[in-house]
Amino acid sequence: MAASSRGFSTPFCLKPRRFDSSPLHHHHRGFEFRKSRNRRRFLDFRCCSDSVVPIRRTTGSGKSAEKKAEEWRFDPKKSPHRVRIQATPALPFGSTQSQFVSKQEKFYPRCTPRNSGPQSRDTPPKRDTGIANEKDWGIDLLNENGNESGTNEDGSTWYRESGEDLGENGYRCRWTRMGGQSHDGSSEWKEMWWEKSDWTGYKELGVEKSGRNAEGDSWWETWQEVLHQDEWSNLARIERSAQKQAKSGTENAGWFEKWWEKYDAKGWTEKGAHKYGRLNEQSWWEKWGEHYDGRGSVLKWTDKWAETELGTKWGDKWEEKFFAGIGSRQGETWHLSPSGDRWSRTWGEEHFGNGKVHKYGKSTTGESWDIVVDEETYYEADPHYGWADVVGDSSQLLSINPRERPPGVYPSNFGSTPPPPDDVPPDM
Repeated sequence: MAASSRGFSTPFCLKPRRFDSSPLHHHHRGFEFRKSRNRRRFLDFRCCSDSVVPIRRTTGSGKSAEKKAEEWRFDPKKSPHRVRIQATPALPFGSTQSQFVSKQEKFYPRCTPRNSGPQSRDTPPKRDTGIANEKDWGIDLLNENGNESGTNEDGSTWYRESGEDLGENGYRCRWTRMGGQSHDGSSEWKEMWWEKSDWTGYKELGVEKSGRNAEGDSWWETWQEVLHQDEWSNLARIERSAQKQAKSGTENAGWFEKWWEKYDAKGWTEKGAHKYGRLNEQSWWEKWGEHYDGRGSVLKWTDKWAETELGTKWGDKWEEKFFAGIGSRQGETWHLSPSGDRWSRTWGEEHFGNGKVHKYGKSTTGESWDIVVDEETYYEADPHYGWADVVGDSSQLLSINPRERPPGVYPSNFGSTPPPPDDVPPDM
């Protein structure tokens, strides 16, 4: 679920295209490791100028919002540069089964023994892909505990282990981990899958993967899905989270993402993401969040900014709050030059719920507006992906069988909430 699901295009002028890693263009917004004829390829996001004036928006979530990306316009008389805003499409989250097909399996599938060990997983995760559903991870825990290892025909080695850990309060964790490395040790990969449960009704499904290739590119990602009872409302809640990162072995480049989604049985929903990236002289950040209280109140916000080592900085942020057709939107677009000159434009909208909208704003170049227009207010009071959807996509999580609880024994920490994941990306 990418950030575009909030119904807004990126506030920066980004026009993605492919280019080889050498030579590097001066302005890049993100990158992705890929193998193509022994050359890495990056995603090049060309950053344009700022100075954009938002006009009427169509907000909302879901597929309809993706089709109705936020509209923008520019005023060549008031803006220092011509600006073109283009929404960046979300990158699909492919199945891990298709991503991790080795060369041996691809070209010689009939020569690979059926009972051989796991093949090499030498593909890093993709950027801006959100939280995958459990079916895309293909979590398959072995029913029997055991250890095995072996050597493939190309000299690469592998291992696979599985087991079960037991603890207090009915805690049980079933896990399987595997890994391997090339014959010369220049590349390696590790994976671990698990499911957890206890007598409080807590259930967890998770995956962690990491790897390194011969070029020195490294990556790490984890995904978790949790079912528990909220300690305040006593409602069933499902929480999903994902963290991903990748680093280049030859460039000063890397990226990190953290995504989370929380749902309860009465429609309360919270979603958000934190992202960071760097490509040589330029760094960028992004944070966004959505909150639905299940009774019609909605809060959405986004904050994005970037900078170069030369001192140029630019960014965009906005926030909206609505309930029963009444609410407000406000935001700011800004730019800071290396010499310290700062340009900014602030804007706001007040929606009264009666077809009237008060629009106002100003910029450091002297422009301003303050008008009331007749305009129908539209917003989504419910997330396009909610409780019923996440329950339908969490069949493996819900099917986890906890240990049998002895008669007369009760959970000691009933309704406890798991701690939130750490914000700090490891080794970034």
